[in-house]
Amino acid sequence: MSRRKGRLREVFSKAIYADDPKLYIVSYRDFDSILDLPLLEFVRLSENFELIPLSRISSIRREDKVLYQKSS
Repeated sequence: MSRRKGRLREVFSKAIYADDPKLYIVSYRDFDSILDLPLLEFVRLSENFELIPLSRISSIRREDKVLYQKSS
């Protein structure tokens, strides 16, 4: 597993189990656009990362703070 995926899993785990997941927004690539979803909706829609893999996530924010940003 790459460091990036390790960092992403760490952010998801903390958000879901140790914080209020309603405060988190996930931005992910959907074809040629970037979509923003609340974290719990993203997990549901992605069917626990089966339909939308971690590699398509571009950023994760908690309120206005960026916790993860995919490097170009």
